[in-house]
Amino acid sequence: MAIDSAVKLAFTPMGVLRASINLGNPILANRDAATGQPRGVSVDLAHALAEKLGAALELVVFDTASKSVQAVTDEQADIGFFAIDPARGAGIVFTAPYVLIEGAYLVSEASPIEDNSEVDRPGHSVVVGKGSAYDLFLTRELEHAEIVRAPASPAVVDVYCEQGLDVAAGVKQQLEADALRVGGLRLLPGRFMVIQQAMGLPKSRGEATAQYLAAFVEDMKASGFVDEALHRHGIEGASVAPCVSSRLSSR
Repeated sequence: MAIDSAVKLAFTPMGVLRASINLGNPILANRDAATGQPRGVSVDLAHALAEKLGAALELVVFDTASKSVQAVTDEQADIGFFAIDPARGAGIVFTAPYVLIEGAYLVSEASPIEDNSEVDRPGHSVVVGKGSAYDLFLTRELEHAEIVRAPASPAVVDVYCEQGLDVAAGVKQQLEADALRVGGLRLLPGRFMVIQQAMGLPKSRGEATAQYLAAFVEDMKASGFVDEALHRHGIEGASVAPCVSSRLSSR
């Protein structure tokens, strides 16, 4: 499909499409064990968008969500993959979500905490990845428990164990893997939030560019691309977000 030249230029002001990739969320991206290169759903989407634009792709890789968000806000990257949150909306325009991910709590086997509703109580400490969607959400929602911030989401359980904290919060799949790795830990039943993972770009790139990106995401969901990517990368527990608007192919 022909791409308006002004839209392509808005996506690629440096001549390539720079995609901000956050390795702190293993559901979306991590490093290939054999090659060391970034791989995952967000990487696949970045390649697909670059192909549609007829542009070369440059991956700008970070270890935390906050750094990834800042790169797009500062226009050091042209697109990114983030959890939708109002605290990130000052400089970034988001698409509708493409993937939904559950946020869960983890405690020790010996903890008296049995339910999510018991977490937000005086004297409890909850560790989150600094700047993550969980950090932003729980900072607004928790009224009594203390929030402790780990340097990055993959370090949450290690900080939890080292400091003897009460609760760890994060991506359910990451916590499940850490519980198996460490031992003596369990997840609380259910979830405390659903994270809406979307694509985003700097607000300065204009309405037409934002609309194109929004339509691209809808096309990737409706065509089965996102679902196939989740299966290809062996991701369980995440689901494709519902379609909400017209696809690129109908534009």
